[in-house]
Amino acid sequence: MADFVLVPGAWLGSWAWDEVVTPLRAAGHEAHALTLSGLAEKRGLPAGQQTHVQDIVDEVERRDLRDVVLVGHSYSGIPVGQAAERIGDRLTRVVFVDSEVPVDGESFVSGWWQGPAALASQLADNDGYWLPLGVADFDGQGLTDAQISRLVEGSTPHPGATLAEPAVLTRPLSELPATYVKCLLDGPEPNATVKALVTSGHWRLVTMDTGHWPMFSQPAELARLLLEQTS
Repeated sequence: MADFVLVPGAWLGSWAWDEVVTPLRAAGHEAHALTLSGLAEKRGLPAGQQTHVQDIVDEVERRDLRDVVLVGHSYSGIPVGQAAERIGDRLTRVVFVDSEVPVDGESFVSGWWQGPAALASQLADNDGYWLPLGVADFDGQGLTDAQISRLVEGSTPHPGATLAEPAVLTRPLSELPATYVKCLLDGPEPNATVKALVTSGHWRLVTMDTGHWPMFSQPAELARLLLEQTS
């Protein structure tokens, strides 16, 4: 029996995993969805990136979880990748779902696809928060209108300090037992950092024919894929 720990990406809380938790538990595993500090029901709590790393480590240790499959979506791949190496032999596998991955000394902002200045400006213009997406931003991602409404209505501003702080790694990320899930509607290939990692021998690359939010668009298929990572 695995202990799944599911960490949502930017703007989201544990609720984002509701439709994935149910089939994981039905298969006989434990599944714990986590809300990171400063988001959803924890909105208002101070948070930096290392706060989020510690949120994840604390969840594993507080529950005394073993055989952990640690899952991070989007932004949360950065704290999840750091937490994975800190929980030691509790970890069975880490799964990055269409996510960023940590690079030692670099932040989410420093790797922003439009350039660091563009995202830094957004944060500065909104009192240090990254504002949630609007309805139009979800076009082409394989989502129904109802799923988009749920995403938009449930999202909360994301604390910018978590995006600007650099990651801290003590060993190469390539040494982790990892799976990267690439969602093809969000681009046909992972970024250059991930491409290098999946040639390391410890990483697997799998794909889903859906958009960036598979926990909404294809939750049953995502759960099935996660269950495959326990074998």
